[in-house]
Amino acid sequence: MWKKLLFSLFILLAALPATAGEIRLSVAVSLTDAMNEICADYFRAHPGTTCVSNFGGSGTLAKQIAAGAPADLFISANPKWVDFLAGEKRVAADTVRILAANALVFVGPKGRASSLADLPKLKRIAIGSPRSVPAGQYAEEAMKKAGVYDQLAAEGKLVMAQDVRQALVYAERGETDGAFVYKTDALLAREAVILFEVPQDFHSPVTYPMALTDSGRANPEAQDFFAFLQSPPARAILSRYGFAIE
Repeated sequence: MWKKLLFSLFILLAALPATAGEIRLSVAVSLTDAMNEICADYFRAHPGTTCVSNFGGSGTLAKQIAAGAPADLFISANPKWVDFLAGEKRVAADTVRILAANALVFVGPKGRASSLADLPKLKRIAIGSPRSVPAGQYAEEAMKKAGVYDQLAAEGKLVMAQDVRQALVYAERGETDGAFVYKTDALLAREAVILFEVPQDFHSPVTYPMALTDSGRANPEAQDFFAFLQSPPARAILSRYGFAIE
């Protein structure tokens, strides 16, 4: 019940008119660190502009926007949720651009696994919930192609996380034997190490499409920030955090 109340409060507060110079961002959680630095860089040059950032699982964010939570710019960790919002007439389809790309890796304590074939030997594996977390969707695709998903699911070894960062935390704390996360997230880990990179032909391409919403298209500051995200300074920051720039 309290979760519904909090979500309703979020929708109510978010629905208040944006103040002058404000940009509302809904961004896949795996972009948190890079996006915070990009925003700081942008706002140093635009001191009169501020942003309200909402980081989370791409599916969760898309459903919030579809339910009425305003956002000027949406950045997803896969095309599915941008396409969903385009179908709901919540984003401007002609503004869709690919911001960056990433790779899927498996992290955990050293020696636990060296390939997808080793996963049935483990007891607990964290993945983002495939229904709302793109990293979980990619992980599910890879495990199915490797022929281990059905066994892992039947034996109850898959631990669902609300987003990719929570999956990483589970592995970092030793609450699971490993976790599927993005390479960029793995580079931030303190305890867990990259055990192997998932072959890219085992899952859909990991890309980050972004799009302006109708309110974003009407917001000059959002339009300017959208252009800045495609500029060399922003791309350099993304590269430094390990994202691939296409």
